Amino acid sequence: MNLFEHRISTKSAQQMAKVTNMIREDIEKSGIQNGIVVVYSPHTTAGFTINENADPDVVHDMLYGLEEAFPTRTSYYQHMEGNSHAHIKTSFVGPSQTLILNRGELVLGIWQDVYFCEFDGPRNRKFYVKIMEG
Repeated sequence: MNLFEHRISTKSAQQMAKVTNMIREDIEKSGIQNGIVVVYSPHTTAGFTINENADPDVVHDMLYGLEEAFPTRTSYYQHMEGNSHAHIKTSFVGPSQTLILNRGELVLGIWQDVYFCEFDGPRNRKFYVKIMEG
């Protein structure tokens, strides 16, 4: 079975945590050389994105941009839990990413990493990695 479950503890209300190395470890354990890798968050207020890994200002700017577009607090949200912004941000980035696996390596750009995106933390979360041969 090539389904891996991970636990991740987020430290901030909103953050992006690199998980690329966790995915690479799963690939190594699976023994699969070629196929598709799907990372998936089963949470409605946390998702995944692929982006810049060299300059931490990019992560800062992405979180800032999402906050500007979908502010944490505003009078027009009606969801009583007070985390509507997190639901919107997760829908915007998406709950999953699909990656190509070639010769045992993820096909990523030189400056890319996979990020778990927390929008309603801090929390203890889980996510799944499914590796399919093909």
